[in-house]
Amino acid sequence: MKILVVGGGGREHAIVWKLSQSPRVSRIYCAPGNGGIASMAECIEIEATDLDGITVFAREKEIDLTVVAPDDPLAMGMVDKLEANGLRAFGPRKAAARLESSKVYAKEFMKKYGIPTAEYQAFESYEDALSYLKQADFPVVVKADGLALGKGVIIASSREEAENALREMLLEGRFGDAGKRILIEEFITGPEVSILAFTDGRTAIPMVSSQDHKRVYDGDKGPNTGGMGAFSPSPFYTADIAKYVEKNIIEPTIRGMGEEGSPFKGVLYFGLMLTSDGPKVLEYNARFGDPETQAVLPRLKSDLLEIMEAVIDERLDQMQIDWDDRAAACVVLASGGYPGSYDKGIPIEIGEVTDCLLFHAGTAQGLHGLVTNGGRVLGVTALGKDLEQCIRKVYGSINRIYFKGMHYRRDIGRIKEREQ
Repeated sequence: MKILVVGGGGREHAIVWKLSQSPRVSRIYCAPGNGGIASMAECIEIEATDLDGITVFAREKEIDLTVVAPDDPLAMGMVDKLEANGLRAFGPRKAAARLESSKVYAKEFMKKYGIPTAEYQAFESYEDALSYLKQADFPVVVKADGLALGKGVIIASSREEAENALREMLLEGRFGDAGKRILIEEFITGPEVSILAFTDGRTAIPMVSSQDHKRVYDGDKGPNTGGMGAFSPSPFYTADIAKYVEKNIIEPTIRGMGEEGSPFKGVLYFGLMLTSDGPKVLEYNARFGDPETQAVLPRLKSDLLEIMEAVIDERLDQMQIDWDDRAAACVVLASGGYPGSYDKGIPIEIGEVTDCLLFHAGTAQGLHGLVTNGGRVLGVTALGKDLEQCIRKVYGSINRIYFKGMHYRRDIGRIKEREQ
């Protein structure tokens, strides 16, 4: 089979890596791909958001399956367009992808179907939102409604911080159209857990649990990023909690989307907070998480292609999905200045890295070798008998990698004591 993977980050590298292990895969293309993906797939210079370009390429090359991985093309309706042209595609259609592309839609959906989440109010007017803050309890969470590269969530500990967030989003347009509507949410606390699930619109099969680190600096300090690292499994996600989540969150979500006339087919990501009142949904993502995918897919023993085809054909209930019992951890190496402005084209030196996987995110092939080409540059992943062994392997390998300005968190996975 000929496969096309849409996207060019660490998540897509992990997907390409896993798909390449299927005996039925003969060739993989990736659009646009990156410097690491190029070692196992043919990278095509088509942007991930170019719906027409992707469709034309898939038709001309007679692609058997297109995997749409990033949020933007899903929200734009790439799967709908591919299917309308008689092409097989993995990922939710535009109407289902609203669970991620509109936080207001997602909150209203959860309220309608009784899915536990934080209390909220939605606003389009700066004045109305400002008035609401006068009677709010702090801290509060201010969220841009649309897609904002994982950076559209601000935890405001004071009224001044909240007012600044409102001004940036609603008046100054910091997140463009994504911030024209905002949510002000109740601040809830507890360990965070990411649960990804394969679903064909009727059946959902959760993957192994994981947890990511959004803040840029150690100790969960600094601004939010797209994710600075992840590990799997979460020590907090017990069998009893998993049973509760499946019954009260995952199953009602899948059933509700069907009742809405927008069955969700693909990977649905549940960002959960394990509060003292029970698990609550922080957010949905309509695709594999990043960097959670780099910690979860290395633990998948089953054929990813077979799973994706079962999702498309709505026969997921016939699948047995097997997982490696070992733990996994991924640490992201980022460009200097990220998540703010950063330079590109900086040479990357990689020494002998053993017993680890290198998932490229923001890399490209320069004239004289590999160079940086994004904010998050590399994800270093290791499997081990336990989380501690994974962490030792990863940080040992990071010592053999260098590019000017490189920074990373040194506490990935070391959170158990702090959150108890």
